[in-house]
Amino acid sequence: MKTAIRKYFVIIMAIAVLFSAASILAGCKKEAKSADTSLADVKAKGFFILGLDDSFPPMGFRDEAGNIVGFDIDMAKAAAKKIGVELKIQPVDWDGVILSLDKGDIDLIWNGMTITEERKEKIIFSKPYLANTQAIAVLSGSAIASKADLAGKAVGVQLGSPSEDAIAADAEVGGKTGEIRKYGKYPEALLDLSAGRIDAVVGDAILIRYYLSKKPGEYKVLADHFGAEEYGIGFRKADSSFRDAIDAAIDEMRKDGTAAEISKTWFGDNIVLQ
Repeated sequence: MKTAIRKYFVIIMAIAVLFSAASILAGCKKEAKSADTSLADVKAKGFFILGLDDSFPPMGFRDEAGNIVGFDIDMAKAAAKKIGVELKIQPVDWDGVILSLDKGDIDLIWNGMTITEERKEKIIFSKPYLANTQAIAVLSGSAIASKADLAGKAVGVQLGSPSEDAIAADAEVGGKTGEIRKYGKYPEALLDLSAGRIDAVVGDAILIRYYLSKKPGEYKVLADHFGAEEYGIGFRKADSSFRDAIDAAIDEMRKDGTAAEISKTWFGDNIVLQ
């Protein structure tokens, strides 16, 4: 009887060992499958694809010849060169830009993208490289002088931008404005502002000021704003090695003066965060 029990025990232990070994192997396979190969993949194909809204000057937009140019484009070209690959550019619908990233249509989002907690739940970001504010633009003759004056007013924002959330979160103004009208492109919002169909436009200060400079005297930007923010480059959550390589390339561009030179070309000064 004891011999039978001993044999039974030996069989049970052997089965347990086999199951344990199988679990370890399965875990190793799972770990191998989830390993981050994003940088290796980019280097293997020899390029990465930048997704952007191609009407966001001076970050990324089409010039008179139809070529996509801008501050972010020049930065991305320089970073790609540092990594040893080429840059390809793919315009996308900004409201669905993260979906395009997740689907693999693009490899990163480099287009004056504001770092927000909501976006951090879906993607990972590079180090911040520019500071910005959510600015308020009105017609030059407008009686609106502060964000408090937006109570009951129609305000235009870009679809998919953080502007609407910034307004809603503001303790002084949140919930007190009139209609929040969403536009696919900032120029459409500014056209409606000029036509009197809305009372103000809230958006990225860098972009707003660029458009306003094209029509001097027609608009003004208020000293008041809806908070400071920072721009970052967006990546898929699994692509940390690619993100780290871009961060390292930009750090090198800060040190060797490349970033400063690009910034001065587009902004007249070095505004890249150090």
